[in-house]
Amino acid sequence: MEEKFKNLPLRNGVGIVLLNKQNKVFVAKRIDNAKNFWQMPQGGVDDGEGFLAAAYRELKEETSINNVKLIKEIEGTMTYELPKNLLGIIWKGKYRGQKQKWFLMRYLGNDNEINIKTSKPEFLAWKWIDLDEITNVVVDFKLHIYKELQKKIKKIIN
Repeated sequence: MEEKFKNLPLRNGVGIVLLNKQNKVFVAKRIDNAKNFWQMPQGGVDDGEGFLAAAYRELKEETSINNVKLIKEIEGTMTYELPKNLLGIIWKGKYRGQKQKWFLMRYLGNDNEINIKTSKPEFLAWKWIDLDEITNVVVDFKLHIYKELQKKIKKIIN
């Protein structure tokens, strides 16, 4: 990592592992990355906002989903560093990566309630996939987080 980025802080973030009734995981394809990468809903925590409140807000902002039940807060936090090509660009260059708190939630609604064409859309497409698939579709710098989540979620739902 370049010297000028080394001292940048990590951004506080949240992530949501959203399961449907068949225990499939919600993933979506980012507008700003044309490659075939998919991710679970996630985002930053606003000043003075709690992690769970941020998770509900991000989920609604990105997918229009609010019909969910919290299953479990995933223990601890997970961290990723941005790759060189994104440092200084993403988040207006203020952060070198993210420290995330993840939540496991159950979607209680119907697929027709999901709408990614929001006022500030972040996604091009979405789908439900098997938990085993999440590590095959994620961008490489978040792979370690998705592997850890996969293990933790399996213990919870099995």
